[in-house]
Amino acid sequence: MAATRRAADPPESISVLVAGRADWRDDVVATVREDGELLATTATQGRDGYEWLATQPGEVDCVVCPDDLPDMTGVRFVETVRAVAPDVPVVLVAGDGSEDLARRAIAADVTEYVVDDGRTSLAADVARHVRQAAADYRATRTRRRRARQFDAVFDDPGTFTWVVAPDGRLRRANRTAVAHVDAARADLVEEPFAATPWWGPSTRDDVRTALRTAVDGEVTRFETELADEGPTLDLSFRPVRGPDGTVASVVVEGVDVTERADLERELRESEELHRVTLNNMTDTVLVTDDDGEFTYICPNVHFIFGYSVEEIEELGSIDALLGEDLYDPERLESEGVLTNVECTATDKAGREHTLLVNVRQVSIQGGTTLYSCRDITKRKERERALTALHGTSRELLYAETEREIADRVIEDAADVLDVDGAAIYLFDRDRNELWPAASTDSLASLYGPLPRFGLDETSLTARTFVEQETSAVDDVRTVEAFRGPAADVRSAMFIPLADHGVFVAVARERGAFDDVTREVVDLLAATVEAGLDRVEREEELREQERTLQDRNRQLTRLNRTNEIIREIDQALVTADSREAIERAVCDRLTASDRFAFAWVGEVSPGASTLQPRAWAGADRGYLDGVDLGLDDPATPAAKTAESETVTAVDNVADDPQVAPWRTAALSHGYQSVISVPLTHDGVTYGTLSVYADRADEFDERARTVLGELGVTIASAIRSVERKQALFSDTVTELDYRITDSNCVLYALARRTDCSVDLQGGLRQADDGVRVLVAVDRDPATVVSAADDLVGVASARALSTVGDGGVVQLTLTRPFLATKLADHGATLTSLTADPDAATATVRVPNPVETHTVDDVVSTALADSELVAQRERDRQVATARQFRSRFLDDVTERQLEVVQTAYYSGYFEAPRANSGEDVAAALDISPAAFYDHLRKVQRTLFETLFETAVGTTGRFNN
Repeated sequence: MAATRRAADPPESISVLVAGRADWRDDVVATVREDGELLATTATQGRDGYEWLATQPGEVDCVVCPDDLPDMTGVRFVETVRAVAPDVPVVLVAGDGSEDLARRAIAADVTEYVVDDGRTSLAADVARHVRQAAADYRATRTRRRRARQFDAVFDDPGTFTWVVAPDGRLRRANRTAVAHVDAARADLVEEPFAATPWWGPSTRDDVRTALRTAVDGEVTRFETELADEGPTLDLSFRPVRGPDGTVASVVVEGVDVTERADLERELRESEELHRVTLNNMTDTVLVTDDDGEFTYICPNVHFIFGYSVEEIEELGSIDALLGEDLYDPERLESEGVLTNVECTATDKAGREHTLLVNVRQVSIQGGTTLYSCRDITKRKERERALTALHGTSRELLYAETEREIADRVIEDAADVLDVDGAAIYLFDRDRNELWPAASTDSLASLYGPLPRFGLDETSLTARTFVEQETSAVDDVRTVEAFRGPAADVRSAMFIPLADHGVFVAVARERGAFDDVTREVVDLLAATVEAGLDRVEREEELREQERTLQDRNRQLTRLNRTNEIIREIDQALVTADSREAIERAVCDRLTASDRFAFAWVGEVSPGASTLQPRAWAGADRGYLDGVDLGLDDPATPAAKTAESETVTAVDNVADDPQVAPWRTAALSHGYQSVISVPLTHDGVTYGTLSVYADRADEFDERARTVLGELGVTIASAIRSVERKQALFSDTVTELDYRITDSNCVLYALARRTDCSVDLQGGLRQADDGVRVLVAVDRDPATVVSAADDLVGVASARALSTVGDGGVVQLTLTRPFLATKLADHGATLTSLTADPDAATATVRVPNPVETHTVDDVVSTALADSELVAQRERDRQVATARQFRSRFLDDVTERQLEVVQTAYYSGYFEAPRANSGEDVAAALDISPAAFYDHLRKVQRTLFETLFETAVGTTGRFNN
């Protein structure tokens, strides 16, 4: 062994043990010795290095060795070193740098692995690794030493100690702290410190706040009791910073100060009792001697007089405070006590107070006369205010408007209220804001111009009105919601006046609204509210009277209009053509000077002008002089034809120069006009226009009635056309191509990628319209897809034929066939595939084809008329057979037999039994067979009594 370390070596130097052959270690040792911070000790044999480490514990900061020593390998030497110095860093220098050697060295817990590749800087590299490893090693030893010192302090039995993470979770608690809770240490660690059982509900927020302050880097301290009546602790929260300067943890220490805290609390309670007793007495007590000089002054003397005890003493005598000749001394001598002696005293601020004084003879510490003074100033002011308020209430009985009430109240406010300014805000319903209806002159000087307040603002005035709660503010400067300059205003009170507005009172002094003042202000506000309620009720009564008069006039007009409508209804019942209907309507409207003129117009297909069809009344030449074009509609009739909505002009004379038709109407004496569309079920048959020789003839009720009349006329026209269609010998067939998703069959075909063909079974039911469709795909697949459609209430497979079958659909929305039937047309076929649906509609004369086209386009917007052809209606035996047969069976019977037919019940063998068909129809098997037998009997009766021909596929 060759050691170079000396006792006088500076403590910051690094001691290095270099083991290995001399020829290998020379360069390393030379480089190490050149570095003043490194002191080298050498050993040739690995065993020598081991023995030196064992006898010199803690003397070596780092070990350096090659991969091969004379007596053992480098890896073996590392393992030997670890046996005696498991923490000392070891630097292994490998000659070949093989992966196997590196793996074994790492397994032996080598600190640094350096490959000797022949470079000249090897020794310097080894020295650099030594310095780094030794520095880390020393830092680790230092931390461990400090940790042991901290543990010794941490477990002080006289102190409660906790370590808390920056996120507020408990890391450690000493034995003293754990002993005071009924929980294991492991159950407490990592729990939020403020929520642990040491703290009661009232202390947890304080703990959280103190932790946040400590995490921010500041020390905080306060006293509190542990939960469950535990000891009182003086808690300190101290931040502990890490190497980077941030707070790594918070140390919480608690010192038991229960005894001191108890003594302080008892002392405070005693002092508080004495102070409260003296300072909060209702009366002020004074004691004087025979000369009137003070021998005792109650501490609460400032409540009434504003003077301190010392200042009262400087006054000298009771006469200077309460005035001379307060009572008769002889009477006091004889009676011993005088009660309710009323006097007036001036306080330090110069304000007068009315006092009730009780005077009593006593003998207390040199005092002979006791004075008990009670301030009744507020009571006197309240009595005066109530008297003035009573007078104001009488005056309000004669006010007729809200503004008048506001003005009278504000005029009397100075007499009623002990405030410096007042105002009344009323609610403007049209503008949805509060406006200053009246205010005292003094308020303008205190506050400035009074603003309006919108209800969406955050002002106290608006908030009081919205929330309907009284607000009293002792200092407006502390309230952000107080709006306005108010340089001299300090306190204010806001009282809601129900839905009328807000009463505002302000004062220069802070906290001016005591209980008495608030009571008087509340009474005044209640008086204002009652007056406003009365005015509102009276205005409502006047409005109701005006409304009743208007309603009487309206009812007179309505009765007159209803009489006309009844006559028109009777004429519509007997009319046998559209022309007769239109002529009867115009005649009835203009009979007996009811209305001046009436006419019916229609827009022909492809035309852009409204054409008159029927008219009646005076001055019919009016229609020849007006423009009825639809491109730029000017007349009410043209506007109605274009928009299909009611158009009314209350007064034709308003701005007659704007439109030429007004000039023409005025020249014929027309003062008001209304035009209503003749529309039923989405189909428009034209317009009805009615003219009156009085302005404002068509009020809201008249418009409603005439609008309903338009619907009735359109319905009558539709009914007449349907009747005429039954006797028509010719029909028009219309073919439509439909790509509208509202067409259920088209939507179903797209979803299932199949063909859907309407077969019949059309029947109105409570839950919709039931139809039968043939499909060329598996019916079960079609049923599954149909159940996902909004327009299908239910679907059921009835039969399967080859790759397709028959499905029963119940449709929720109105079916096209039923809408066409309402207008006299017949849907003869409807098929659909994924590309489009094709429908054929048969339109008998005189039903207008454009009417049917309106029905189709209204129901299915994405539809196109692709073909139109005229056909003669054939009255064949088959038709007679079908008609008679269908007349003799009920719709239910027909549905049962059609369902059975398409379900394969009549096939051999049967595809579905009678029980299956009955289940599909939601009826019992007995009811099914009963319906079937009745239909069969009817069919055979018709067959043997009527010549049989061909029939259509289904009936609407």
